[in-house]
Amino acid sequence: MRGYTIILAVFLLSVCHSAFAAMEDDPTLASIMFNQFEVTDDSENTVIFDMDAWIGRDLNKLWIKSELESVGSDLVESELQLLYSRGFARYWDVQMGLRHDFDPSPGRTWAAFGVQGLAPYFFESDISFFVGENGRTALRFDFEREFMFTQKLILTPEIEANFYGKADREIDIGSGLSDMEIRLRLRYEIRREFAPYIGLTYTKKYGDTADFARIAGNNDTDTRITLGIKIWL
Repeated sequence: MRGYTIILAVFLLSVCHSAFAAMEDDPTLASIMFNQFEVTDDSENTVIFDMDAWIGRDLNKLWIKSELESVGSDLVESELQLLYSRGFARYWDVQMGLRHDFDPSPGRTWAAFGVQGLAPYFFESDISFFVGENGRTALRFDFEREFMFTQKLILTPEIEANFYGKADREIDIGSGLSDMEIRLRLRYEIRREFAPYIGLTYTKKYGDTADFARIAGNNDTDTRITLGIKIWL
Protein backbone atom coordinates (compact mmCIF):
# COMPACT_ATOMS: atom_id res chain seq x y z
CA MET A 1 0.00 0.00 0.00
CA ARG A 2 2.88 2.38 0.74
CA GLY A 3 4.12 2.18 -2.85
CA TYR A 4 0.66 2.97 -4.22
CA THR A 5 0.40 5.90 -1.79
CA ILE A 6 3.66 7.42 -3.07
CA ILE A 7 2.63 6.96 -6.72
CA LEU A 8 -0.77 8.55 -6.06
CA ALA A 9 0.81 11.49 -4.21
CA VAL A 10 3.23 12.17 -7.09
CA PHE A 11 0.36 11.93 -9.58
CA LEU A 12 -1.73 14.42 -7.60
CA LEU A 13 1.11 16.93 -7.45
CA SER A 14 1.78 16.69 -11.19
CA VAL A 15 -1.92 17.03 -12.06
CA CYS A 16 -2.33 20.07 -9.81
CA HIS A 17 0.79 21.74 -11.23
CA SER A 18 -0.19 21.24 -14.86
CA ALA A 19 -3.83 22.17 -14.29
CA PHE A 20 -3.06 25.40 -12.45
CA ALA A 21 -0.30 26.42 -14.87
CA ALA A 22 -2.64 26.07 -17.84
CA MET A 23 -5.20 28.52 -16.45
CA GLU A 24 -3.34 31.82 -16.22
CA ASP A 25 -6.51 33.91 -16.71
CA ASP A 26 -8.30 32.14 -13.87
CA PRO A 27 -7.33 33.67 -10.49
CA THR A 28 -6.16 31.47 -7.65
CA LEU A 29 -8.49 31.64 -4.64
CA ALA A 30 -8.51 30.00 -1.22
CA SER A 31 -10.99 29.31 1.56
CA ILE A 32 -10.99 27.84 5.07
CA MET A 33 -14.26 26.61 6.60
CA PHE A 34 -14.57 25.53 10.22
CA ASN A 35 -17.82 23.61 9.79
CA GLN A 36 -17.89 22.38 13.38
CA PHE A 37 -16.03 23.58 16.43
CA GLU A 38 -18.21 22.42 19.27
CA VAL A 39 -18.48 21.11 22.80
CA THR A 40 -21.11 18.73 24.14
CA ASP A 41 -23.27 18.58 27.24
CA ASP A 42 -21.57 15.45 28.64
CA SER A 43 -19.24 15.31 31.65
CA GLU A 44 -16.25 14.08 29.62
CA ASN A 45 -15.26 17.43 28.04
CA THR A 46 -15.90 16.20 24.50
CA VAL A 47 -14.72 18.54 21.74
CA ILE A 48 -15.53 18.00 18.03
CA PHE A 49 -13.70 19.74 15.19
CA ASP A 50 -14.40 19.63 11.44
CA MET A 51 -12.43 21.78 8.99
CA ASP A 52 -12.33 22.01 5.16
CA ALA A 53 -9.82 24.14 3.27
CA TRP A 54 -9.13 24.55 -0.42
CA ILE A 55 -6.89 26.48 -2.75
CA GLY A 56 -7.16 26.60 -6.51
CA ARG A 57 -9.07 27.97 -9.47
CA ASP A 58 -12.51 27.56 -10.97
CA LEU A 59 -12.22 23.93 -12.02
CA ASN A 60 -9.09 22.65 -10.25
CA LYS A 61 -8.57 22.78 -6.51
CA LEU A 62 -6.50 21.16 -3.79
CA TRP A 63 -8.64 20.26 -0.76
CA ILE A 64 -7.74 19.46 2.84
CA LYS A 65 -10.41 17.90 5.03
CA SER A 66 -9.81 17.29 8.72
CA GLU A 67 -11.97 15.85 11.49
CA LEU A 68 -11.20 15.08 15.12
CA GLU A 69 -12.97 14.27 18.34
CA SER A 70 -11.33 14.47 21.75
CA VAL A 71 -12.60 13.30 25.11
CA GLY A 72 -10.77 15.04 27.90
CA SER A 73 -7.12 15.11 26.83
CA ASP A 74 -7.40 12.02 24.58
CA LEU A 75 -8.04 11.96 20.85
CA VAL A 76 -10.57 9.22 20.11
CA GLU A 77 -11.01 10.00 16.39
CA SER A 78 -8.81 12.00 14.01
CA GLU A 79 -8.74 11.96 10.22
CA LEU A 80 -6.98 13.96 7.49
CA GLN A 81 -7.69 13.94 3.74
CA LEU A 82 -5.62 15.51 0.96
CA LEU A 83 -7.58 15.64 -2.31
CA TYR A 84 -7.34 16.92 -5.86
CA SER A 85 -10.74 18.23 -6.99
CA ARG A 86 -11.90 18.76 -10.57
CA GLY A 87 -15.22 20.29 -11.59
CA PHE A 88 -17.05 18.10 -14.11
CA ALA A 89 -20.60 19.53 -14.06
CA ARG A 90 -22.43 22.53 -12.69
CA TYR A 91 -22.15 22.41 -8.86
CA TRP A 92 -20.30 19.07 -8.92
CA ASP A 93 -16.64 18.06 -8.41
CA VAL A 94 -14.90 14.72 -8.61
CA GLN A 95 -12.20 14.22 -6.00
CA MET A 96 -9.31 11.82 -5.49
CA GLY A 97 -6.41 11.63 -3.08
CA LEU A 98 -5.37 10.22 0.26
CA ARG A 99 -7.00 9.77 3.65
CA HIS A 100 -5.19 8.87 6.86
CA ASP A 101 -6.88 7.92 10.13
CA PHE A 102 -4.58 8.74 13.04
CA ASP A 103 -7.04 7.62 15.70
CA PRO A 104 -8.25 5.17 16.80
CA SER A 105 -4.90 3.43 16.85
CA PRO A 106 -3.43 1.70 14.89
CA GLY A 107 -3.79 4.25 12.09
CA ARG A 108 -5.10 3.41 8.64
CA THR A 109 -4.21 4.89 5.24
CA TRP A 110 -6.64 4.90 2.33
CA ALA A 111 -6.79 5.95 -1.30
CA ALA A 112 -9.85 8.20 -1.62
CA PHE A 113 -12.26 8.73 -4.52
CA GLY A 114 -15.51 10.64 -4.46
CA VAL A 115 -17.93 13.28 -5.70
CA GLN A 116 -19.05 16.42 -3.93
CA GLY A 117 -21.72 18.89 -4.91
CA LEU A 118 -25.29 20.10 -4.76
CA ALA A 119 -27.91 17.42 -5.41
CA PRO A 120 -31.52 18.17 -6.45
CA TYR A 121 -33.61 19.98 -3.80
CA PHE A 122 -30.41 21.70 -2.58
CA PHE A 123 -28.91 18.77 -0.71
CA GLU A 124 -25.18 19.31 -0.19
CA SER A 125 -23.69 15.88 -0.89
CA ASP A 126 -20.31 14.31 -0.23
CA ILE A 127 -19.97 10.66 -1.31
CA SER A 128 -16.58 8.99 -0.87
CA PHE A 129 -15.14 5.55 -1.55
CA PHE A 130 -11.93 4.43 0.14
CA VAL A 131 -9.49 1.61 -0.56
CA GLY A 132 -7.00 0.59 2.12
CA GLU A 133 -4.43 -2.06 2.94
CA ASN A 134 -5.23 -5.78 3.14
CA GLY A 135 -8.32 -5.49 0.96
CA ARG A 136 -10.07 -2.95 3.18
CA THR A 137 -12.77 -0.81 1.58
CA ALA A 138 -15.11 1.84 2.96
CA LEU A 139 -17.96 3.99 1.74
CA ARG A 140 -19.21 7.24 3.28
CA PHE A 141 -22.36 9.24 2.56
CA ASP A 142 -22.82 12.76 3.94
CA PHE A 143 -25.91 14.84 3.09
CA GLU A 144 -27.10 18.15 4.53
CA ARG A 145 -29.67 20.81 3.70
CA GLU A 146 -30.25 24.35 4.91
CA PHE A 147 -33.66 25.79 5.85
CA MET A 148 -33.70 29.57 6.27
CA PHE A 149 -36.18 30.93 8.82
CA THR A 150 -34.73 34.41 8.29
CA GLN A 151 -31.66 35.77 6.51
CA LYS A 152 -29.64 35.04 9.66
CA LEU A 153 -31.41 32.14 11.42
CA ILE A 154 -30.73 28.83 9.64
CA LEU A 155 -31.59 25.22 10.51
CA THR A 156 -29.30 22.52 9.08
CA PRO A 157 -30.16 18.80 9.31
CA GLU A 158 -27.32 16.46 8.31
CA ILE A 159 -26.90 12.70 8.04
CA GLU A 160 -23.66 10.75 7.71
CA ALA A 161 -23.27 6.97 7.32
CA ASN A 162 -20.16 4.78 7.09
CA PHE A 163 -19.95 1.32 5.51
CA TYR A 164 -16.98 -1.09 5.55
CA GLY A 165 -16.26 -4.00 3.22
CA LYS A 166 -14.67 -6.13 5.94
CA ALA A 167 -14.31 -6.13 9.70
CA ASP A 168 -11.28 -4.52 11.36
CA ARG A 169 -11.24 -5.91 14.90
CA GLU A 170 -8.12 -3.93 15.89
CA ILE A 171 -10.15 -0.72 15.83
CA ASP A 172 -13.56 -2.28 16.62
CA ILE A 173 -15.09 -1.82 13.16
CA GLY A 174 -17.51 -4.37 11.75
CA SER A 175 -18.42 -5.06 8.13
CA GLY A 176 -21.46 -3.54 6.42
CA LEU A 177 -23.20 -0.50 7.87
CA SER A 178 -20.97 0.53 10.76
CA ASP A 179 -22.45 3.74 12.12
CA MET A 180 -24.83 6.57 11.35
CA GLU A 181 -24.89 10.08 12.75
CA ILE A 182 -27.80 12.50 12.49
CA ARG A 183 -27.12 16.12 13.34
CA LEU A 184 -29.51 19.04 13.69
CA ARG A 185 -27.95 22.49 14.08
CA LEU A 186 -29.62 25.87 14.46
CA ARG A 187 -27.21 28.72 13.77
CA TYR A 188 -27.43 32.48 13.87
CA GLU A 189 -25.19 34.30 11.42
CA ILE A 190 -23.91 37.36 13.25
CA ARG A 191 -21.99 37.75 10.04
CA ARG A 192 -21.99 35.40 7.06
CA GLU A 193 -18.52 34.28 8.14
CA PHE A 194 -19.26 33.88 11.87
CA ALA A 195 -22.22 31.90 13.18
CA PRO A 196 -22.70 30.39 16.66
CA TYR A 197 -25.10 27.46 16.84
CA ILE A 198 -26.84 25.01 19.12
CA GLY A 199 -27.29 21.44 17.98
CA LEU A 200 -28.54 17.95 18.70
CA THR A 201 -26.53 14.91 17.60
CA TYR A 202 -27.77 11.31 17.54
CA THR A 203 -25.24 8.54 16.85
CA LYS A 204 -25.96 4.83 16.42
CA LYS A 205 -23.63 1.91 15.73
CA TYR A 206 -24.82 -1.18 13.83
CA GLY A 207 -23.94 -4.84 13.41
CA ASP A 208 -20.57 -6.04 14.66
CA THR A 209 -19.49 -2.46 15.36
CA ALA A 210 -22.31 -2.19 17.91
CA ASP A 211 -21.33 -5.57 19.38
CA PHE A 212 -17.70 -4.46 19.74
CA ALA A 213 -18.84 -1.27 21.51
CA ARG A 214 -20.98 -3.22 23.99
CA ILE A 215 -18.15 -5.69 24.69
CA ALA A 216 -15.90 -2.73 25.49
CA GLY A 217 -18.50 -1.43 27.92
CA ASN A 218 -19.72 1.42 25.71
CA ASN A 219 -23.19 2.26 24.44
CA ASP A 220 -24.14 1.64 20.82
CA THR A 221 -26.30 4.78 20.78
CA ASP A 222 -25.57 8.30 21.95
CA THR A 223 -27.55 11.56 22.00
CA ARG A 224 -25.82 14.84 22.75
CA ILE A 225 -26.63 18.53 22.89
CA THR A 226 -23.85 20.62 21.35
CA LEU A 227 -22.78 24.26 21.34
CA GLY A 228 -20.46 25.45 18.60
CA ILE A 229 -19.30 28.02 16.09
CA LYS A 230 -19.15 27.88 12.29
CA ILE A 231 -16.49 30.13 10.77
CA TRP A 232 -15.56 30.91 7.14
CA LEU A 233 -12.30 32.58 6.20
